[in-house]
Amino acid sequence: MLQEINFDGIIGPSHNYAGLSPGNLAATGNRGKVSQPRAAALQGLEKMRANLRLGLTQGIFVPQSRPDTGWLAGLSTDYANAPVHLQAQALSASSMWAANAATVSPEPDTADGRTHLTVANLMTMPHRSHEWRETLAQLRLAFANEAFAVHAPVPAPFGDEGAANHMRMCSAHGAPGVEIFVYGVTGGPFPARQHREASEAVARAHRLDPARTLFVQQSEAAIAAGAFHNDVVAVANERVLFAHEQAFADREGFYADLRAAMPDAEIVEVPADRVSLADAIQSYLFNAQLVTLPTGEMALILPGEAQENTSVWSWLQEMIAGNGPIRRLEVVDVRQSMANGGGPACLRLRVVADSATIDPRFLVDEAKLDRVAAVIAEHWPAEIAQDQIADPALIDQITAARIALLNMLDLPDFLSG
Repeated sequence: MLQEINFDGIIGPSHNYAGLSPGNLAATGNRGKVSQPRAAALQGLEKMRANLRLGLTQGIFVPQSRPDTGWLAGLSTDYANAPVHLQAQALSASSMWAANAATVSPEPDTADGRTHLTVANLMTMPHRSHEWRETLAQLRLAFANEAFAVHAPVPAPFGDEGAANHMRMCSAHGAPGVEIFVYGVTGGPFPARQHREASEAVARAHRLDPARTLFVQQSEAAIAAGAFHNDVVAVANERVLFAHEQAFADREGFYADLRAAMPDAEIVEVPADRVSLADAIQSYLFNAQLVTLPTGEMALILPGEAQENTSVWSWLQEMIAGNGPIRRLEVVDVRQSMANGGGPACLRLRVVADSATIDPRFLVDEAKLDRVAAVIAEHWPAEIAQDQIADPALIDQITAARIALLNMLDLPDFLSG
């Protein structure tokens, strides 16, 4: 049976605030602060537990090997001798944001009836550009069944950021859908990370029906305000699009095209005069998980920052009091991830599939999360200050922590780095 499964990245032991991502205001604003990898990872697990308690199916991806010594070797250096900025880029735990792992097209949408995943190249940001190799290996292990086709990344120079710039709308997860690829052209002072050419290449690789595939430009204003990915200003689930009024360059044209392709689409738009782009981005109102519960009602899983923002929470209360399609608000604490620029939606990759076709080591229940939490509590660093990242003792601890997790998950030889 096809169902939506959320695969969350376990926040790795090297989680730190190096501020490596221009355009991501939280990441750059918290540059140099002391991070708490252990607390961050446990917060991520609690979000997964909350999803399980809502009746959702939950998967995981494991942290990548950090520092990435192979990437540094390609730059003719090693971690001990690399400049500080390369050390930070090699140590980044940003693969935790699984929304950037890949773009996913489930079998009802594809010409060959397989679920297609294309790993994102993330080429715009140096600290993320080297993630794809380990991500690809992980995807090919988790989705090795013949029901899936896992593709290598789109080649440079065309930037692809994965599901963070992709939405799928449908009457039900297992029904044929309309796939929406959101790209940028310019973002004022910040780079537009998703190129239309990359989106088009992914759509071709996934063998999508052109009549049910839309390419939509993100607004320059949104990118310039700090919406470095579309999922900072819009999220979709089944027939519902939840978006900020200023998310798209040509909103009326997009909405008309969407309704033509999917007449029962329901658009819930947050007006800019009620919630500014600045408030939407600070609160990560749209970087939420919009999900369908087993009861059939839709819930919005939000970070605590959304509840603390007066204009955002006021609008949400009015929305829930109305007769709209989103009926529940669920608030989660992912403050450590938020401080580094990623909310609840950043932490997960949505895959519509039959869970029986997925490597069970990548699926979790409460008992497995208990075991993961025990490893994190024992091995993850409590804190990392930026002046520590060259400390060999810290690097040894990060390496040992990841090995302990892989052994517990019965993945001892996986992504050995």
